[in-house]
Amino acid sequence: MDRLKKHLVQIVLGLLLGLVFLGHAGRFYQIPLVSVLDAFIYDARLRLTMPGGVDDRIVILDIDEKSLAEGGRWPWGRDKMAALVDRLFDHYGIAVLGFDVVFAEPDDSSGLRSLESLGKKDLRDDAAYQNALKGLRTTLDYDRRFAESMVKRPVVLGYYFTNLSDALTSGKLTELVGGKRPEPVLPPGTFKGRNLALTSWSGYGANLPVYQANAASAGHFVPLVDFDGISRRVPMLVEYQGAYYESLSLAMVRLLLGMPSITPGYAEDTGASSRHYAGLEWLELPTQRGSVRIPVDESAATLIPYRGAQGSFRYLPISDALHGRLPVEALKGKIVIVGTTTPGLMDLRATPVATTYPGVEIHANLVAGMLDGNIKLKPAYVLGAEVLIIMLCGLLLALLLPLFSPMKATLLAASVLVVVTLLNLWLWVSGGLLLPLASTLLMIIALYALSMSWGYFVESRTKRQLTGLFGQYVPPELVEVMSRDPENYSMAGRKAELTVLFSDVRGFTTISEGLEPDELATLMNEYLGAMTAVVRNNRGTLDKYIGDAIMAFWGAPVSDADHARHAVMTALEMQCELRKRDEPFKARGWPVLHIGVGVNTGTMTVGDMGSPVRQSYTVMGDAVNLGSRLEGITKQYGVGIIVGETTRALLKESFVFRELDRVRVKGKAEPVGIYEPLGLVGDVDKATLEALKRWQQALRLYRAQEWDQADVQIYNLSREAPDCYLYQLYAKRIALCRQNPPGEGWDGVTTFETK
Repeated sequence: MDRLKKHLVQIVLGLLLGLVFLGHAGRFYQIPLVSVLDAFIYDARLRLTMPGGVDDRIVILDIDEKSLAEGGRWPWGRDKMAALVDRLFDHYGIAVLGFDVVFAEPDDSSGLRSLESLGKKDLRDDAAYQNALKGLRTTLDYDRRFAESMVKRPVVLGYYFTNLSDALTSGKLTELVGGKRPEPVLPPGTFKGRNLALTSWSGYGANLPVYQANAASAGHFVPLVDFDGISRRVPMLVEYQGAYYESLSLAMVRLLLGMPSITPGYAEDTGASSRHYAGLEWLELPTQRGSVRIPVDESAATLIPYRGAQGSFRYLPISDALHGRLPVEALKGKIVIVGTTTPGLMDLRATPVATTYPGVEIHANLVAGMLDGNIKLKPAYVLGAEVLIIMLCGLLLALLLPLFSPMKATLLAASVLVVVTLLNLWLWVSGGLLLPLASTLLMIIALYALSMSWGYFVESRTKRQLTGLFGQYVPPELVEVMSRDPENYSMAGRKAELTVLFSDVRGFTTISEGLEPDELATLMNEYLGAMTAVVRNNRGTLDKYIGDAIMAFWGAPVSDADHARHAVMTALEMQCELRKRDEPFKARGWPVLHIGVGVNTGTMTVGDMGSPVRQSYTVMGDAVNLGSRLEGITKQYGVGIIVGETTRALLKESFVFRELDRVRVKGKAEPVGIYEPLGLVGDVDKATLEALKRWQQALRLYRAQEWDQADVQIYNLSREAPDCYLYQLYAKRIALCRQNPPGEGWDGVTTFETK
């Protein structure tokens, strides 16, 4: 809860950012960038999952350049079209024929109109001429011939709608011709009371009445062009003067299925109670073999199920079909659509699969998709699904990203993004469901960007502030820890149990006198650099350099439960690191360095201390002073490291210590035990451990004033380690005590009067 409060501002900003995308998903407003990205994702997803291959059920008779060169410019004479229809059905035995062209103008190429004009004027009284003209009408009336070729044949004519202000209604959609007219597939009032968004048109361009009166059906070929000029949908139903008309592809499919009626389908339609539900979701075609369901959206439009790039259906020259040059098996039983790929005839469209794509192949894709039942769904409930996903992802990321480190935040955002994307793709592939994705993806990216930028601009500022305050004292990794919770760190003074370390180069005065100033500076820089690295590697806080001396402490500003352990490990590693430099120093003519290290644990005051002129983050107190005194007496015992009894008490289970003495240092009345750390438990060899036991016994005998026995023990130890100054020191002390016995009140404490 405290962490949530700490990041409350960032969490609130994340939630507000999520609301922005939620508003787009809920259709309260539209964000152009999101719409563009959704279109891009849809196109990519479509191209990725297209089945490919060639569908042999549908053949496109192409009004191509070859056919135009052979048959002349389009439109061709209706006598040729009549001959084409006859040949397709009588010779080739096709299943159904659809025209993706409009025959809006009468054909006068036969000269019949001129002959009839003469018959009405100059030759109206010429009986022979009138008899001849009557016989020629059957032959020269190409429009009638073309119309008669469609009678009782499954032919679907195409037409178009328009909303141009000067649109003319060419052809006849609703006018009675020969006692027959193409009726709308759904009457006015079908969708009364439902809030749909069907496309509505004010004008049209249709075929001659005589054609439409004899054709089995007719359908429009008006695609819906999205904001980017891409054709992704085709309206299955459009509205004109209150009635509803079907598309060319739907008309062809209905004709193949025996002209079933069209029944609009609504999600969870329970009759009167659902009359105001706006979710038109499908058009149903009931047949004797079952119903065919065509998914549509609220505008009665269907997503075009592109099979692949251009050429997913067989293209054959229309002139070859007209003249019977195609093998019968190429067209027998096929669904045939007449259209064009010629650029000059203006039926090329921009699609997700190609920038120029024949409009006739769009109809072929739709026919195939309706027959196969593989048209993608975009039901009304996807709106709620998208809103739900955005809410869940937004809440998850807005609440968790501020709490995570940059690495964990990156992994979380990437994981959510991958899961959402894979789920979306799975619904597309397995369920045929189109679920918008752009809003969710952009929200995830935006929330991640907010988290990272917040961390950079806000938390990095805090980190820089902490670095400015503590960077010269503590290692970078501790500054990183502090930056995660800056409120808990300050330079104000406080009391705490810490461990302090002092180190000093022995004989530094002599060393400095033997070197040139530049050499001395180089030597000390290398020495101090190496020792400082050891301090920092063990999470220590560097207090200061005092000439050749180093002061450091552990447990502040970052709390460290193992401050004593880290300090003692530092002391041991400093000695090891120094020995690594013996040979390089000798090679450069420098003296071998030896240091004394004092380590003590206790209650200290830590904080920024000093004057208005200069301040330093440091520690003070009796425990600090004792640590300094312990470093000073290391040379008195011939050891490199001395730790206080508090430090030893905290670490006796993990380190092996050799007790050196009990001392009373300058400025402190109470005696303290002092110890030398020999190494970690398990790292010290058996011989050393055995010698340590005998040393402890000798020390007990010494303090009990058993001089002879103590002397024997120390003598035996000295034979094994003749260079051990500690044994020599106590041998001298025993000799002095023999000469001047301390008496019964002696406590065995050594008092030091100097620093």
